[in-house]
Amino acid sequence: MDFRFDERAEKFRAEVRAFLGEHLTDEVIARVHDTGTVHDWGLHAALAERGWLDRLALDHAEATVLSEELARAGAPADGWGTSELVAHTLQFAGTEQQRAEVVPRIFAGEILVCLGYSEPDAGSDVASVATRAVADPEDPGWWAIDGQKMFTTLAHESAYVFLLTRTNTSVPKHRGLTLFLVPMATPGIEVRAIHTLGGERTNVTFYSDVRVPDSCRVGEVDGAWDVMKVALAFERQAPAQGEASRMLARAESWARSTGRIDQPDVRRRLARVALENEVGKLLSRRSSWLHGSGRMPVVEGSMAKLWASESFRRTSADLLDLLGPEGVLQHGDAGAAAAGWVEHAFRHSQVMTIYAGTSEIQRSIIAERGLGLPRSR
Repeated sequence: MDFRFDERAEKFRAEVRAFLGEHLTDEVIARVHDTGTVHDWGLHAALAERGWLDRLALDHAEATVLSEELARAGAPADGWGTSELVAHTLQFAGTEQQRAEVVPRIFAGEILVCLGYSEPDAGSDVASVATRAVADPEDPGWWAIDGQKMFTTLAHESAYVFLLTRTNTSVPKHRGLTLFLVPMATPGIEVRAIHTLGGERTNVTFYSDVRVPDSCRVGEVDGAWDVMKVALAFERQAPAQGEASRMLARAESWARSTGRIDQPDVRRRLARVALENEVGKLLSRRSSWLHGSGRMPVVEGSMAKLWASESFRRTSADLLDLLGPEGVLQHGDAGAAAAGWVEHAFRHSQVMTIYAGTSEIQRSIIAERGLGLPRSR
């Protein structure tokens, strides 16, 4: 239960903070905020040069420290997160060619891979996807893909999309799915921007007679469900934890600068947020420790993700209320309390309960796989 790190890990933390102090500039942060694209190629290349894009190549403590510090600093690492997820999945389930040609390019920081899971009528319930992949009877070894994907974040920066398709409609829905690693330059793919309430840019992508060779397939035909179990275990961690910590630090700085830090209600609220953040950190570290011990933290990852996102929603609302009328002014507005970052966190918190699986999905995983309760859907 004691997840404190030793002196060596804390020395690595100091190294990461120095690295971010050099590479995570105000210009990078401003560009990410203005464009909504949570990725920076310069920072990404610098991470690759250090050998930090593959967290499995680090020991457990170093990997956890790196994730914590990137999140704490607000580093634009969405592209890294999805790409590393796909790289590790390919290491488990990809072909020899994919492991030899694609995985090294991901860890070298040369390319990004986006996720093509969600659809207009299939969000966290990925088994309900309708995008079709049909084998070409006149050209064996080729597939034709048609459909639409929502929330394909960083599709406009990615070299590949990790695309979930339906290949069989005569079997139970979760048994008729196949995954493909599709080059984004393939004819028939269209990317349209969507700017979200939280300030991020995501995309809707369209696939019209997109033809790919069978070498793009990941896993068995109709066998995507087994591959997805691996991918989702890597994805469902605690993405809101770092932003919640930054939000608290900014609120505390505001309280000190305005002289309200000594007011009992202010101290109570700040303390409550600090306690919730500490719980989230410990749940996240437990999940990371299990992964570092060679176990797949499916339930524990869902627990960490559920707590972090729901807590972030609660605490951002509480702190926004604490800031008063000036708290609803946005970053860049004159007179915005806490420079508008708490207001930004409040908007962003709403979608954090959806990313990587909704809270309802996480509760179902915890109930069914963790507690052995009957299926809820």
